[in-house]
Amino acid sequence: MDSRDIYHEMIVDYSRNPANFGRLENPDVTHHDANPLCGDSIDMDLKIDDSVISDVKFHGRGCAICMACSSVLTEITKGKTLDDARSISKNDVLEELGLERLQAIRIKCALLSLKTLKMALYKYITEHMTEDADSLKDEAAGLY
Repeated sequence: MDSRDIYHEMIVDYSRNPANFGRLENPDVTHHDANPLCGDSIDMDLKIDDSVISDVKFHGRGCAICMACSSVLTEITKGKTLDDARSISKNDVLEELGLERLQAIRIKCALLSLKTLKMALYKYITEHMTEDADSLKDEAAGLY
């Protein structure tokens, strides 16, 4: 079995059994985004305690790549400080699932969750820490 098969199995498994799928009760911030090209639509809920993401969940529907990347991203994000979460890059998510050479048409599927996370962080920071808000909005807009 080569590494491509392993990554393919991971994508299938995460899409069928997504980690952190569901809703948080009383999240500190929620954000919704969608990819109309593929029909992906997700919401991300975050619970933030003392500038640390103590819990994160997502819900919605999406293709296998979208669901797998959303699952992986929530696992990467949980327990990180806001600054550390802000620094998560598209390569961090793509490499985790072996998607470094993803076709251009599928990149929006793979990065929808990261864009949603960055916008949720922007929303939270705008409401609670205005000095960091503009730089985070630019980061989210630059993902595509």
